[in-house]
Amino acid sequence: MDKNQIIKNTTAFVQDVLKDAEGGHDWFHTQRVLHNALLIAKEENVDEFVVTLGALLHDIADAKFNDGDETIGPKKARTFLKSQQVDEAVISHVENIIKYISFKNSLGAYQSFSSKELDVVQDADRLDAIGAIGIARAFNYGGFKNRTLYDPGIAPNLEMTKEAYKKSTAPTVNHFYEKLFLLKDKMNTNAAWKIAAVRHNFMERFLEQFYAEWNGEK
Repeated sequence: MDKNQIIKNTTAFVQDVLKDAEGGHDWFHTQRVLHNALLIAKEENVDEFVVTLGALLHDIADAKFNDGDETIGPKKARTFLKSQQVDEAVISHVENIIKYISFKNSLGAYQSFSSKELDVVQDADRLDAIGAIGIARAFNYGGFKNRTLYDPGIAPNLEMTKEAYKKSTAPTVNHFYEKLFLLKDKMNTNAAWKIAAVRHNFMERFLEQFYAEWNGEK
């Protein structure tokens, strides 16, 4: 395998697939996840080729944009990687990264696959869900789904199952408590946790200002 050429081909493939994607799950999201993953990988003993392919392909068919079907992404990745004559072991590993990367898969279900490469890509993806960019992505997706910004009468659901999470139509601010504030302590690597801590604090300060403005306090 010419790994550099495969990465170039994969990049072009993902850019084409995501050219009309929702703004929080587009090529630029994938690019940020890749950059995060390569940064974290510097401190981990991982296969950087698998990490790179996993990061590039992790969101090519997000289930939330495909009627909840979680099988499309791994299948699409396998088909593409086979066309590039990638080794079967690498294809299978990337499939599993795509299958198990999602936050919702951590809600009460036993995860039957683990690897350091998954840990790195998962952390990279979760980092893009918090901090300033995470806030922007949350409200972008809320607008995309025509969700209320905030409703004081609707409390966050802190005991959600995977199915309840997938079906949720709660206000965007609730998403901070139901997912975003949980991500810091779900980081797999120390490098990611350090970055997450800074981004977590930024989100807390944002909501303090948000509530103050909402209540006419400042």
